[in-house]
Amino acid sequence: MRGIIETLIFALTAPLRLFGSSPRFRLALGALVIVAVFFGATLWALDRFFPTGGSAPQPTVQLPQLPALQPMTRASYVIAPVAVSLAAIGRSLDATAPRDLVGKNANPVSKLLSQADIGITVSRGAMSVSGRPNELTVVTPLTGAVHITGQIAGVAGNVVGGIAGLLDSGLGKGLGKITNQVLDQNASLRGEVTVRSKPAITANWRLQPNLSSQLSLGGTAIQVAGIKLDVGNEAKPLIDQTVSQQVAALESRLRNDPFIERATREQWAKMCRSLPLGGGATGLPELWLEMKPIRAAAAQPQIDAKDVTLTIGVQAETRISPTQTKPSCPFPAQLELVPPMDNGKLAVGLPIDMPFTALNKLLEAQLKGKTFPEDGSGPVSVEVLGAKLGAAGDRLLISLLVKAHEKKSWFGFGAQATLSIWGKPVLDASNQILRLTDLSLAVESQAAFGLLGAAAQAAVPYLQRALAEKAVIDLKPFAADARAKIAATLAEFEKSAGAGVNVAAKVDTLKLTGIEFDSTTLRVIAEADGSAKVAVSDLPKL
Repeated sequence: MRGIIETLIFALTAPLRLFGSSPRFRLALGALVIVAVFFGATLWALDRFFPTGGSAPQPTVQLPQLPALQPMTRASYVIAPVAVSLAAIGRSLDATAPRDLVGKNANPVSKLLSQADIGITVSRGAMSVSGRPNELTVVTPLTGAVHITGQIAGVAGNVVGGIAGLLDSGLGKGLGKITNQVLDQNASLRGEVTVRSKPAITANWRLQPNLSSQLSLGGTAIQVAGIKLDVGNEAKPLIDQTVSQQVAALESRLRNDPFIERATREQWAKMCRSLPLGGGATGLPELWLEMKPIRAAAAQPQIDAKDVTLTIGVQAETRISPTQTKPSCPFPAQLELVPPMDNGKLAVGLPIDMPFTALNKLLEAQLKGKTFPEDGSGPVSVEVLGAKLGAAGDRLLISLLVKAHEKKSWFGFGAQATLSIWGKPVLDASNQILRLTDLSLAVESQAAFGLLGAAAQAAVPYLQRALAEKAVIDLKPFAADARAKIAATLAEFEKSAGAGVNVAAKVDTLKLTGIEFDSTTLRVIAEADGSAKVAVSDLPKL
């Protein structure tokens, strides 16, 4: 046993004895050390100051050209109930209608007063407006006076006197004398006017008010020459005629007033535009949301105890464009009349086209500079220098420019290569990210590490597992920016509504619903949902 140990020690110390006794061995060993140091220093210097390749990986596989994505627009719409308060309608009518009526009855009902002047003065009170399903009612009280002046008609006096003379000659003579007497009598008058409306919207953007009126006067009697006269009957023709004229004029004005078309045209022009998305401080690619209204519809007015509500809907085509556009949006000549619609609904469809060049930056931000395995285990460490996205079939290709360093020897040999990792894109709608699944290394990449051989290949599984977690494209910045820009546009509508008009519009959610791609572009379909309502508390004079 002792002999074996001595022999082993002798064999291990042989190089030392040879180094001391052989000049040639010392010379060869020194040369070997110098070559190794020089070789290692050269590799380090080349890696440090002259890195091979660049940060843009070149795909190791030839990708067939995919059919280009077809231009795509999404249907967006806003259904806004416009609630006009009955109080506002009442104030507008009250400010428009005349308060006083002064006139004369040219055709007295009573022949007794055919030679008398009947002056009528009427004042109206404040209008009150009430509503019930499909009908609007406006009531205003009337107060006034009737002033009768002049003479009793001679024919009437003769007739009255003749009848009375048959009964009593003295009475007949007395009544005959009053035909030449001057009259000057006053009587009060009370009543009310009721106007009913069953409004309807027409296809030519007009309001058909469908007005009807009714005049009622309280019975007030006076004695003229001993004969009882109903003042209301004497005043009603003049008041009735005036009310009918006013109601007819109001109906004509409302029927011909393009206020619905005018208000819709203003909002139509505001919708026809391109909104900037991304760019600037967001760090996202500069895109534009084009909105193009194409259709307008309305439901018939709904009336309740507080409001008259007109629901108007506008449908628009929306798309994302890489450049600002100026859409052409002709205003529809006809308004579509539809059954009652969902009140207060806002929906915007966004097909977002993102070029791969922009996505490469996002992907590099997540992968560039990463070293795998991240825990430092394994014979080779692989550092990602760059990432590039491509597409073929139903899969995306991530081309990674990597640098591998072997760690078994103290030389630390390194080499650059391009790895091609295939992955199937899956949209994670809840987290608003695009994830690549079913990752696999392309066959052409198996020999990419050259001289590193099996040691580098051993790092590939670590890389694939890491990419399964890291190979995601975060779409939340795109979604958040789109939502913020839509909200800002809605805020503009709210500010420009004008006095007496309150616009409440907001985006509640923005979700991603689908993806598709071609060889250069990834398209993500997004949908924004919200609400929109308009309340009118003040109206101009009609």
